Amino acid sequence: MILPIVGYGDPVLRKVGEAISAEYPNLKETIANMYDTMYNACGVGLAAPQVGLAIRLFIVDTEPFSESEDLTKEEASQLKGFKKTFINAKILKEEGEEWAFNEGCLSIPDVREDVYRHETITIEYFDEKFEKKTEVYDGLIARVIQHEYDHIEGILFTDKISMLKKTLIKKKLKNIMEGKSRPDYRMRFAKIK
Repeated sequence: MILPIVGYGDPVLRKVGEAISAEYPNLKETIANMYDTMYNACGVGLAAPQVGLAIRLFIVDTEPFSESEDLTKEEASQLKGFKKTFINAKILKEEGEEWAFNEGCLSIPDVREDVYRHETITIEYFDEKFEKKTEVYDGLIARVIQHEYDHIEGILFTDKISMLKKTLIKKKLKNIMEGKSRPDYRMRFAKIK
């Protein structure tokens, strides 16, 4: 089922997500709904707060990035096959040079800005079968994971840009909060005036 995506300004996007157990009500259904919602909105990641749930759950499918002509065959292959569910994730290490990439967010439609993030991460999490994993990722996969991880920490990509850039996008953010943004997917707006 496709769920509405929570828009910028909604308090749930600023909450630190709570850890969940394997007995979390309707967990399988929630995960399936999140994938449906992400694909419907043409996203590569979606965190539970973006569908109104303040829990430590996010999903990633980087396949759309695999179509870029700037990638080697190996990079494209890694991105094409990368689809994972992360429950109760904890980033243990961020390493390497910080590099810029133009990011967007389904909760903040029509806003894109360069964000600097570390090139490599080590993350511990449970998959959808509640099997514990510790893995290392780099490049675009690490970036997408870091972006979604920020959501379960109550952080948005707009928190990581300069004051000047924040000033330049202020009107767009206000329009989202007031429900004036019209992306081609379902949204739930905060309607803050």
